[in-house]
Amino acid sequence: MFEWLAETVREKLYLESNIHISGSSELIIDGCRRIEECNEVFMRLLSGSIYVNIHGCGLRAYDFRTGGLVVRGCIEKIEFEERSKKHETKTDGKDKRSGEGAP
Repeated sequence: MFEWLAETVREKLYLESNIHISGSSELIIDGCRRIEECNEVFMRLLSGSIYVNIHGCGLRAYDFRTGGLVVRGCIEKIEFEERSKKHETKTDGKDKRSGEGAP
């Protein structure tokens, strides 16, 4: 019932993320909430209301306990992806109540 309120409060408390790039070898992300995927060539991080996808080689994560994250290695590409809300679902053109396709 109060799930929408709880999610709004969580988003507001984490504020907006700050990302600092030092050349192509270091990335500092303040407010990193979770590491979704992590290996030497790809990292996916949840920071605020976005996912940060990092592509490169020799990637390593450091200092996660400090409320942020330091990523070092050869960073080739950084992508930002908006996080979808849990209550938003795709209906694929079908009405869930009747099971029929939408006009």
